[in-house]
Amino acid sequence: METNILRFEHPEYLYWLLIIPILIAIHISIRIINKKQFKKFADSKFSEFLLPLASNARSNTKFVLFVFVIALAILAAANLQTGSKMEEVKREGIDLYFCVDISNSMNAEDIAPNRLERSKQAINNIINKLNGDRIGIIVFAGNAYVQLPITTDYAAAKMFLSTVNTNLIPSQGTEIGAAINLASKSFGNSEHNKAIVIISDGEDHENGDAIKAAQEAAKTGIKIYTIGMGLEDGAPIPIYNKYGKRTGYKKDRDGNIVITKLDDNMLRQISEIGDGIYRRASNSNVGLDEVFDEINKTEKSEIESKVFTDYEDQFQWFLGAAIILLIIELLISSGKKDWESKFNFFEPKDENK
Repeated sequence: METNILRFEHPEYLYWLLIIPILIAIHISIRIINKKQFKKFADSKFSEFLLPLASNARSNTKFVLFVFVIALAILAAANLQTGSKMEEVKREGIDLYFCVDISNSMNAEDIAPNRLERSKQAINNIINKLNGDRIGIIVFAGNAYVQLPITTDYAAAKMFLSTVNTNLIPSQGTEIGAAINLASKSFGNSEHNKAIVIISDGEDHENGDAIKAAQEAAKTGIKIYTIGMGLEDGAPIPIYNKYGKRTGYKKDRDGNIVITKLDDNMLRQISEIGDGIYRRASNSNVGLDEVFDEINKTEKSEIESKVFTDYEDQFQWFLGAAIILLIIELLISSGKKDWESKFNFFEPKDENK
């Protein structure tokens, strides 16, 4: 099967593109400062006569070229690749959905750096161990949504996982039942063995819905594993502004700081119904490794997936364009120096010439 796909071999290098708006801001600031300095010594017309080389057009053109050179060099380093050959690969594995609680209580810091970030770190470590299993990600609070459909693209899984935060779902709560139902539905008609891993602090849950959902999932052969995030003493729930700066802690109607604590009774029941296991997280161990070891004992079936096996590098086009623009920029600078030499009023002239 022939098709085309684009990807960057080193997408992490693309973060360097963020330097471009910084360079633009610096350039504008320097222009403003220089203009103010000129006005201290002469009016605008006289300063232009004394400094004919201070051409806004020339300077801006050089800067634009410089910015494009930087951008193209970064794109070349990231190495755009085109995938042209796709093959069907058969592997042994299971279908696995991670259901992650993103209610505000998951921002509590009794488990460092906080419950949600530690959960994401643990899932990321599990993804590194996968080989042939298909995975998906569901996030839930007052509702449940598919963050990533079932896939064998582990790089995509990591990317989608990194975007998970407590702002994705505005309605609060811990709808574990909705997450289980959505995961069961999202598996589709797959005949592979299936498992759901629920990571939550268990607060504000709807008991009846979660139990019923677990029972229905168990009837179809889906195993359910649960991880309890939080310590016995609990912790306050931080409140952040739109800039990500902490502004305080959540308070009740009486003005007292709310302490969120792990409620693992429901999580234990769900894992028992789903023929899985429950593990309680701590600062030293989230418990997901133990859950994954248990999941690996499940009989794995053959999974067919389509993967790209042939990629062609395209970095040379960006590198070539960067070199051309750099040469143009240098030619503009060289032309400037030749023009300057003809109008150098301050260098003494040799009378013998």
